[in-house]
Amino acid sequence: MNDLSQPVGGPTLPQERRLVTEVPGPRSRALQERRVAAVAAGVSSVLPVHVVAAGGGVVVDVDGNSLIDLGSGIAVVNVGNAAEKVAAAVAAQAAAFTHTCFMVTPYEGYVAVCEELNARTPGDHEKRSALFNSGAEAVENAVKVARHATGRSAVVVLDHAYHGRTNLTMALTAKSMPYKTGFGPFAPEVYRVPMAYPFRWPGGREACGPEAAAEVIDRITTEIGVDQVACLVFEPIQGEGGFIVPGAGYLPALAEFCAANGIVLVADEIQTGFGRTGRWFACEHEGVVPDLVTTAKGIAGGLPLSGLTGRVEMMQAVHPGGLGGTYGGNPVACAAALATIETMEQLDLVAAAESLGKELRGRLDALADGDPGIGDVRGRGLMQAIELVHPGTIEPDAARTRAVLSACHRAGVVTLGAGTYGNVIRFLPPLVMPEHLLAEGLDVVAESLAANPA
Repeated sequence: MNDLSQPVGGPTLPQERRLVTEVPGPRSRALQERRVAAVAAGVSSVLPVHVVAAGGGVVVDVDGNSLIDLGSGIAVVNVGNAAEKVAAAVAAQAAAFTHTCFMVTPYEGYVAVCEELNARTPGDHEKRSALFNSGAEAVENAVKVARHATGRSAVVVLDHAYHGRTNLTMALTAKSMPYKTGFGPFAPEVYRVPMAYPFRWPGGREACGPEAAAEVIDRITTEIGVDQVACLVFEPIQGEGGFIVPGAGYLPALAEFCAANGIVLVADEIQTGFGRTGRWFACEHEGVVPDLVTTAKGIAGGLPLSGLTGRVEMMQAVHPGGLGGTYGGNPVACAAALATIETMEQLDLVAAAESLGKELRGRLDALADGDPGIGDVRGRGLMQAIELVHPGTIEPDAARTRAVLSACHRAGVVTLGAGTYGNVIRFLPPLVMPEHLLAEGLDVVAESLAANPA
C-alpha cells in the first residue's frame, strides 16, 4: 500500500486540525446570512462553515479553520477533494468540450466508464451499463429496466432503506422525516419487508440472518405474489438507515430466492461502492452477485455521475431511447471518473480502506468497551458507525447523538449522523485520510462522548 501521509490532492494543504476562530467563525456566519437570504430552507447543511479549500483529510473554511473530515461529502470524495489526476483530467476535458449530449454525438469517455463498470462490478457474466447524474436516477432506471425485462410491476425494498429523494425513490426510502414528510402521494407497487438488523432483531444476532430471510421470503410468497415482483432492491450495508450490516446469511438467501423465482436482484452500491468498505463493491464481502448494480457518490471524485450496470439480457431488453438524459454521462464527469479509478489503482485505496478500517474498528470497539451508551459498533472498511442508546436498553438516544455531533463540530471535526431513529454516528473518512488525522479525529470523538455522557 502506498504512503498516504501526504494528501493525494492539494499537496500544499497542511494535513492538520487548526482552529483560529470559533466554529463557525465570523466570515462563515456572514456567508450564512447570505445563504439564508438566497437558498431555499429545505436545503439543509450539517455544519454551517463555508469551505474555500479541501484535500487529503481536511477541509478549510473562509476563516482559516482546518477541520478533519470524517464525512467525505457523504462518501463521495474517496480519493480526496482535489486529487491531482482528477483535477488535471477535469481541466483537460473542460478545455476540449464540456457537453455534446451522448444521445446526440457520443464520445469515448462515456464508453470507457461503462467498460470499467462492466469489468469491475460483481460477476463475470456479460454486462452493459448506462450513465446518469445522481444515485436516485440510477435507482429509478434500475426499476425501469427490471420492470421492462420481467413484465412485472412490484418492487420490494427493505426496512430502514434509503434510495433517494425523487418521487419513486422516496417511495423506496423508509424514513419519513426529512425525506418523505409532506411530499406524497408516492409511486405505487412498492412493498417493504424486514431488514436483518442484528442489534435490534428480537431473536438475537445469530438468528437474525436466517430468520429475517425466511420472513422476507414468506412475505413475498404469501402477501405480494412471487409472479408480481419485478425486483428486490437492497443496500449491501444500509447507509442513511444507520450503516446496518445485514445478519450473516440474509443476503445470500435472498439472492438464491430471487434467482429461483425470476426476480431481478438490484444492489444499491451508491454509498458502499468504489472501495468504501475495503472491496471495490460491498456485495463481494458476502459473495452476492446482483443482476443490476447502481453506482454514484465515489465514482467521480465529486463530480455528478451515476451508473447502472447489469446483465446484458436485462439491459438490452429496453428499447432504444428508453434510457438516457441530457446530461447523463457528462464528458467532464466521465473524465473525472476515469481519473478516480486510476488514482484508486495507483494508491491501492481499496487496501487502504481495509487497513484504515481495522484501525477505525479498534478505536470504536475500545470506545464501546468504556461507554455503556454505545449499543453497537458496526460496518466495514471506512464505512462504520456507533449506535447510541440509553444504557442497558436498545432505546435510541438521539439527544446525546446530537450533542456529541455538535461538540465534534465545535472542535473542528466534521462528523455525520444517520439512522432511522437519529441515534447513529457514522464515520466515512476519505480513503486517502492520513492515519494521524484519523487518530486525532477519533480522539475528538472520544472527548465529545465523554463530555456528553449517557
